[in-house]
This record gives sequence, structure tokens and C-alpha cells, in this order.
Amino acid sequence: MRKLIIIFILFFAYNAKGQSLNDYYTIAAENNPELKAKYKEFEAAMQKIPQVSSLPDPNLSMGYFISPVETRLGPQNVRLSLSQMFPWFGTLKAQKNAATLLAESKYQAFLNAKNQLFSQVAAVYYPLYELHGLKEIEQENIRILESYKSIANTKFQNAKGSLVDVLRVDIMIKDAQTNLEILNKKEPALTSWFNSILNRKYDEKVVVSKKIETIELPIEYRKDSIVTNPILQEIELKKQASEATIEVARKQGLPKLGVGLDYVFVGTGMNNFPDSGKDVIMPMVTVSLPIFRKKYDAAVTEAKLMQENYSFQKEAYENKLNGTYYKLVFELQKERDLLKLYEGQVITLSKSLSLLFAYYSNANKDFEEVLRMQQELLKYQKLQLSSISTFHVKLAELDYLTAKQF
Repeated sequence: MRKLIIIFILFFAYNAKGQSLNDYYTIAAENNPELKAKYKEFEAAMQKIPQVSSLPDPNLSMGYFISPVETRLGPQNVRLSLSQMFPWFGTLKAQKNAATLLAESKYQAFLNAKNQLFSQVAAVYYPLYELHGLKEIEQENIRILESYKSIANTKFQNAKGSLVDVLRVDIMIKDAQTNLEILNKKEPALTSWFNSILNRKYDEKVVVSKKIETIELPIEYRKDSIVTNPILQEIELKKQASEATIEVARKQGLPKLGVGLDYVFVGTGMNNFPDSGKDVIMPMVTVSLPIFRKKYDAAVTEAKLMQENYSFQKEAYENKLNGTYYKLVFELQKERDLLKLYEGQVITLSKSLSLLFAYYSNANKDFEEVLRMQQELLKYQKLQLSSISTFHVKLAELDYLTAKQF
């Protein structure tokens, strides 16, 4: 099937004086307590491996005959017993394999938490980028409107303009100042949210990027990488662990072997036999009899059912990932098309506004149209900035979905 290539325009920010988004990824990975907790969970799972792959402790017992047992060679006074049980051949290896696979699944859960954390960082970083851009736009808008007000006031004083023009632009300046004030109040909230993800002081300064770069991406961007998503890997490892658990359950239903040694201290007998008073050494062999089969059969069935459960989970999550992938691709394409529209509108409106303002300056007409076009330009500048932010957030979600490594 012929592939359609869609060009996505990406805006990645770099500021020589500040920190890049990748720098904040590093800070988050080093500081975030939830991510640390996930890694500790993996480390704890690793400690399970030597526990299940080791032999059970040997048993040492001592018995003292309150009333010594008289034998032909003398009375038995004390008995020491030492025994060691051994599971069926291959049981410890099977248990180790199962524990290892479960520990590896915990590591995949850690990787997923890390990727999810990076997505959260991006989801706040780009709105901060948008906020800073909106502040600059409003500041520039206020500067332009004040220049318009100055010109309109001069014309009014020279009887070449009307007071309505002065009042109209004054209203727009107050609107812009209010918008700027709201943005200034919003910034600490976003900054504290961002710092909370990084596990830093809530008021620590956050520097966002300003310079923009563009790259091209095909519509099948990282599509093949969906299979590397850590959640899919985690489920697959749990499925393999269930398969190993089936082997463990079967081997645990086989006899266990034990060897031991009894040592009996014998006192000197009254009869003068040659071996009188000689201690007794008795080797022993023990075999367990797993005749109650229900618990072993149930353990095998449980492991098989869990294996089927993980198969269904993996299939369901693969469907979810694929559906989300194409949804995000559409949204990225939509933002790309909107960006193209907004860029064209901003260029056209800027040229038209310059011509219209020059006409107003010379002919003293259409000041209302100048203000209307200025607000139209402002609207598209804000939409352009919002689309950039949305595009990057969606791209971060797509990178999370396809397990992009940073």
C-alpha cells in the first residue's frame, strides 16, 4: 500500500541562557519520588531471586533421654539429628526463572513510569512556553495600542480626529492590561505545578525556551516502536512468569528428598561387651509423599489461568495503543494544518494592518478598522502560540506511547 507522507512541523525550544526540556527530563528522573519508588520496587523484586533459588535450611535437633534407654551396649543418653531436604530436580531453577521474569516485569513498570513522568513534564512545560509567549504578545499589543492612542489623541487635539477614537483605544488598552495581569497571576500556579513534578521548591525559577526549530516526520512516525511500550513488555514478562510458574507448580507436586544423620551418645553398660559405651551413628533418607493432589493441581490451573489473563490483557492494550496512535496522528496533523493557516493569517494581517494604519495616518479615516484588524492579528497570534503548545503536548503523548528514549 502506498504510504502517504505528512509533513509535521515541530517546534523544539532551545535557549542558551536556560535549560532545555531534556534538562528538565533529567532533573525529574533524578528527583521524582514516585519514580524512585518504582525503582525500589524493582530492586526489592530482584531480592526475591536468591530467596526462591536457595535450598531450605537444614534441621538440627537434640533429644535428651530423661530416663535413659538401656541397650545391650549401654544406656542411650543424648540424640543429635541433622537433616537436609532437597526439592525435586529442577524445582529451584524453575522458581528462579519465575522470580527473574517477575523482577524484569517490575523494571518495565519502572521504565513506563519514567516515560509517563517525561510526558507529564512536557504537558506542563509547553503551557508554560505558551504562557510566556502570550505575555510577550500582550506586552507588544499594549505598546502598539498606546502608540495608537498617542496618535489618536494628537489628532483629536489638532481637531483632525474624534474623542471616540481615543476612548475606543483606551478601552482596548485596559482589556490588554487586564489580560496581562491574569497571565502574570497564572504563571506562579503553572511554575509550582511544574516544580512539584521535578520535586523542587514550588517557587524555583523555570526557564523555558524561545528559539524555534522545525523538522519533518512521516505519518508512520515511530509506529513500529509501539511493540516496545514498557506496559506491553511488562505484561509479556508476567505471561512468561506464569508459564514458569506452571513448571514450578508441577515440580512442587513431586516428592522431596531428604538425607540426614542421627548421632546417639551411649553410656558405658554394666556388661563387659567389647563395644560397650560406643556411640551410635545412623544415616537416614527421607522422601515426602505428595498424595494430596488437589493443592498442586489447583496451583497449576491458577498459573494457566493467569497466563490466559495476561494474554487477553496484552491484546487489549495493543488495541488501545494502536487506536490512540492514530488518534494522536490525526490531532498532530490537525494542529499542523492550523499552524499553517495561522502563520498565513498573521503575515497577511500584519501587511494589511501596516497599509491601513498608513492610510489612517494620512487620511484620518478607518481608525475603527485599524483597531479591529489589530485585534484580529492578536487573535491569530494567540491561536498560533496555543497550537504550538498543543502540538508539542500531543507529540509528547505519542513519544510516551511509542516508548521513545531520551
